[in-house]
Parts: sequence; C-alpha cells; structure tokens
Amino acid sequence: MATITTRRLDNEKDSHMKSAFCAACGACAYLSGNPSAHMEPSRDGPRPFVPNTEQGILDRSACPGIGIDYPRLYSAHYGRHPESWLTGIIMKVRTGYASDSAIRLAGASGGVITRVLQYLLETGRIDGAVVAKQGVPSAMKASAFIATTPQEVLDCAGSVYIQVPMIPALARFEPGKRYAFVGTPEQTAALRELQRRGDARARQVEFVLGPYTGTALSPRALEYYLRSNHVGKNDVVTSVRWRAGKWPGHLEIRTASGIVLQSPKVYYNFLIPFFVTETSLLSRDFCNEFADLAVGDAWSPKFENAGEGGVSVVVTRTPEMEAIVSEMSDKGLLTLEEADPAKAGDMHGHMLDFKKRGGYLRGRMRRFFGRPAPDYGYRPAKIALSRRLVEGVISSVFFLCRTAPARWVVCRIPERILGPLFNWIRLRWKAVSRPTKRKGLAKYDVIITSAAVDNSRIEPSALK
Repeated sequence: MATITTRRLDNEKDSHMKSAFCAACGACAYLSGNPSAHMEPSRDGPRPFVPNTEQGILDRSACPGIGIDYPRLYSAHYGRHPESWLTGIIMKVRTGYASDSAIRLAGASGGVITRVLQYLLETGRIDGAVVAKQGVPSAMKASAFIATTPQEVLDCAGSVYIQVPMIPALARFEPGKRYAFVGTPEQTAALRELQRRGDARARQVEFVLGPYTGTALSPRALEYYLRSNHVGKNDVVTSVRWRAGKWPGHLEIRTASGIVLQSPKVYYNFLIPFFVTETSLLSRDFCNEFADLAVGDAWSPKFENAGEGGVSVVVTRTPEMEAIVSEMSDKGLLTLEEADPAKAGDMHGHMLDFKKRGGYLRGRMRRFFGRPAPDYGYRPAKIALSRRLVEGVISSVFFLCRTAPARWVVCRIPERILGPLFNWIRLRWKAVSRPTKRKGLAKYDVIITSAAVDNSRIEPSALK
C-alpha cells in the first residue's frame, strides 16, 4: 500500500497559492475529491489541508481567493447585471427586526436572519440550515452547523467575527433534502458559482441568506485580547459572545476561573487594524450581493438613539424571498418599514467605499509588490486622486499595525485605555475623510474586465 503524506497548505507559500490568497471558505477542500481534505485551524484562520495523493486534486474553480467573476455570475444567476454595483440587485429595501423580543435580542442586530430561517423550517420550505456556531469545537472557535429545528437556529444566533469555512458543510447534506445557507459575501458567491457549475449538493440549497460583512478578525485577535487583560494561558475560556446584550452589543468572554471580560463593540473594534483578515481588505462585496436575503445593522441616529433593540437593513434580491418576507410581515413575525434604497445605502457609505474602491486599490497595490490579489471581473471606472491618497494612509496604517512589534505593543496597553482612544481616533478620521470617501460614490460606475479570472485545477504533483 502506498504511503500517504499530508501537509497543511501555507497561505501564499505553496504553489497553488501563488495566484491567490486563502479566503477560508473551504470550497477547495470540498471540491478536492479526497475525503480526507479539510480546513485546518491556525492562528491566522482556517487553511486547506489536503493529502498529497493521486486520489484527489485541489480544485480552485470556485475560489474567492483567486476571484469569482461577478459579471458572469450575475448573468448566470440573476439573468442581468445590477443597476447599482454598490449594493447589487434589489427587489425591496426595508428596516426592521424580528417581532419576538427574545429573537431580536439574541440576534446580532434585529434577529431577522434567525427568524426567517426558523420560518423556513416551520413552513417546510427547508429541512435544514447551514449556519455558523460559536463554541464548536471549543469556546474560542466556530464551525459550520446544520440546524434542523427552530431552537437549533436560535442557539446559533449572533455574529461570529472570525472566519468559519461554510462550504464543506455541503458534503453533509442528505440526498433529496432542501437547505438554506448563511454565509459571508465570499462564501455565498462561491456557493452560487458551484450552483452555476452544476454541483448537485450546492443545488440542494433553496435559499441563501447573509449578513453585510465589513471586517473579520484572525483568531490571534482573541489571544492578544486575553493577554492584554492579563488572563493566564492556563485559564480556559468557557464562552465567547461577540455581540452580547442590547444592540449594538459587547464582546463577552468568560473563563473557567470566573473572569468575565466585557467590551463595548465600539471599543473592541481596536482589534481590527491589528488583526483584520486579508479577505476583509481585498473583498469588494459588502452587501452580500448573491444572497436572496441580505441583512445589515441600521446605523442611523434614528435607530441608534432609540434605546431599544437592534434594527436591521433588510434587502430582498429575488421574487421568492420577497414573497416570504412579505408573508412574514403580514403575519406579524417581522416588524418592517419600507426604506429608500439610497438612504439605506448611505448608512453604510463608509464601508461601501472601503470595499468597492478601497478593495480594488489594495489589490492593485499587492500586485505592484508581486503579491496575489483576487480578480472579480470588474473594476471602478474612475477613482479620484484624493481617494487614492486617502487609501495610501489607510493601507499604511494596516501595514504597520499588523507587524509583530505593533501587536506586541497593543497587547500591553489596557483595553480601558485603548478602546476609548481608538473610538475617538476612528470618529475623528471618519469626519475628516468622509468628504473624500463619499465623493462620487453615488455614481459608482464600473468597467467589465471578466476574461482575466483564472479558474484552474491543481494536480497533486504541484503541491509537492
């Protein structure tokens, strides 16, 4: 019998990564053809682990790290390109929340995704839902979970700010059953690409739901956060909740010794410059453009100062999902109010610019220095010089903050000091950069460059 050797694929060092970075979606492991392939945890996030055998290959045909051809996928899935490349195709935009206060509180924002998934199960439209669950296999980690009851959906409610490979969960689908899938923009695009290519299990997914996704953190962020709060290495973390309590929530970490750490969301965001993922910096999809239902926080003074639970921006993109959301609203299961798409988009103007123009500029910068960057098949038609100069500042901050010395320093500054300081700097920077970052964003035009996307298959010999 031949000896089988395995190895973890190191981001950008192995030959298959020369033209990609790892988005940690798990599509390559799912498509590898080898049942032993999987996504292995690391301090920088999940990475493909593929046996070096002739039994399977690393299939990158749906890899967001290389880049999924958005114009082609739009044509295949929706039958047309969007009127707005900022937000994608829209049936209707609303603001609102789950009417059940317990579900609303359990969700990261208004509990809308949780309630819709429950309703899909209750009405027999699906048999299971693929969701991310914090605490599996351990408190500091998260995994894809297939919920088959409304209670299981509720148990998985809430945001997860570390990368979770969701695509490999398709391998656990039962023949003949129907599923919903909840993922980040990169994961939902990868799923749609699998559906476009005729993958049988991907086509068992009847509904795709997803949150607006700005930034995610590498697992190192929690390690450094614990260290900065003087939690000993032997004090086991028993639970992690990213947005506990009332909206907008706070990070809550509990340990075996009884320590309870709590940090408001606007404070623990100081971790972002130091531990943001490459996917967050290079993705150009904030609004989850290939989700039937896309949901994001409604960042507006009207809701932020209301003193109540979370409120979400709720976007339907297909007639089927629009009918379901309308049905739930009529039954009083969702409390919704129709919103002007332009005003709803303005709630997230800063992050839309960060993704649509900033992501493109950061990708170009990486290629200039000989590093891989994804190609999404389109680029902004025009970016003003002032916006390019602002990006120079942003990218320099990320570069410096993610160095080992900067991380060493940050874990030695108490969070009670760093959190408020970061929030003050963040608000001042947004105020200063807002005119430049918003300028021309409403007229965001693109140029289609589709032919450049490289979807290839790598033979096992290439991994030796």
